[in-house]
Amino acid sequence: MRPGPHNALTDVAGLRVGHATRREPGWLTGTTVVVAPDGGAVCGVDVRGGGPGTRETDLLDPRNLVDRVDAVVLGGGSALGLAAADGVAQGLLADGRGWPMGAPGAVVPIVPGAILFDLGRGGVWGHHPRAEDGRAAYDAATGGPVPQGVVGAGTGASAGGLKGGIGTASVVLPTGVTVAALVAVNAVGSAVDPATGEPYGARHALGDELAGLRRPLAADVEAARARAATLGPQGQRPAMATTIGVIATDATLTKAQAQKTCGLGHDGMARAISPVHTLFDGDTLFCLATGERPAPDLPGLFALMAAAGDCVTRAIVHALLAAESVDASADGGVVLRSYRDAFPSAF
Repeated sequence: MRPGPHNALTDVAGLRVGHATRREPGWLTGTTVVVAPDGGAVCGVDVRGGGPGTRETDLLDPRNLVDRVDAVVLGGGSALGLAAADGVAQGLLADGRGWPMGAPGAVVPIVPGAILFDLGRGGVWGHHPRAEDGRAAYDAATGGPVPQGVVGAGTGASAGGLKGGIGTASVVLPTGVTVAALVAVNAVGSAVDPATGEPYGARHALGDELAGLRRPLAADVEAARARAATLGPQGQRPAMATTIGVIATDATLTKAQAQKTCGLGHDGMARAISPVHTLFDGDTLFCLATGERPAPDLPGLFALMAAAGDCVTRAIVHALLAAESVDASADGGVVLRSYRDAFPSAF
């Protein structure tokens, strides 16, 4: 198996990804939108964390009518950030995209979403993504390479005391089916093994995608442990975290199969973050199936679902490695070191 041409969610043909990033003084948040192909995509969802913030997830239940969505929104801002999805819906409406209601132009855009907690990290508590940020992310959505790190929904993200962010990964199966994931990593738990300083998920790298990464020196590991001890326990207040993301494939899946694929994606999350799915995380994964390829047989479905978990693991590692350090202390916000700055000998 090999990654797709961009090793990104957009390797699933027809998907587009856009970010809106707010890093001006007092701000450290953003929105990421995944836009489905014309006609929408089958979608499932699986919520595992104890403090979720979501929109339109009930309609994704396999028992319910709507079987396709037009976009999925990931964002910061906790519950306030759900407002960004309104801007995405307005952009889709302007483009005539949505669930058809009979008359020409009479459509209802279907836009599920999930948020993570980053309030106050830029210095001003009330700064959160709004409808205009969602519209900006929608308007910016493209295929091709996907910016990673401190962008979009990953702008204000933190992972176990280090800087979190956006990461993505893909794989092309021997059958030709593409599976991919995009994850905004913002966890109470850590993505780094405290004993070695290595990312938990690094062992699941595909080919040479992590070329140049090695086990950090003991001195770096000890220094990171000492610094972590000064930060105090993580997650003392509720709703302080949440890792969210989108899995995608070009295979044909039912809503129930897409939902089950999300479950395997959460297994991939558990391989890369410890602890995961805590009371202070609202961990949520969506799965989009574009249907460009036929429905897989049972062995093919098994392989697709297993690959989804691997892509989530790899995307989390890419998020950690792509993030750069952030210092918003001048505005009363946070200081978060990146993995690269905390473990320089790993590169």
